[in-house]
Amino acid sequence: MTAAATWAAAEPAARRLFRTSYSDVRLLGAPLSRRHWRAAGIALHLASGAAAGVLFHRLGLRGWKAGIAAAQLENAALWPGMAVVDRLHPDRRSGAWPPLLMNPRIFGQEVAVHALFGAVLGALAPREP
Repeated sequence: MTAAATWAAAEPAARRLFRTSYSDVRLLGAPLSRRHWRAAGIALHLASGAAAGVLFHRLGLRGWKAGIAAAQLENAALWPGMAVVDRLHPDRRSGAWPPLLMNPRIFGQEVAVHALFGAVLGALAPREP
């Protein structure tokens, strides 16, 4: 959960660095609540980060390099789902976000925040299996 919280805290800086309005927290929260999207998105983001941490531990993975590799694999596996987000997410439908699937800046942002998440996750993983 700490790795996901680090990601969420770093997201505004990543958005500025990559010059995007895209937010993973908003991706998760906006479909659930117009008013409380941030709380909903953070809760889902922390829960999915915790689930990733459990899986990382159960697979016996350790260290920041393994964390980054695992996070990038997850990013690559889920990225095609952006085609669905492009069709259904309220921020895409309203035009608040540009098309996501083929956007190199948003992809770069996702690579960067997944690397941060993975490095923190792997660094915090217990040393013994």
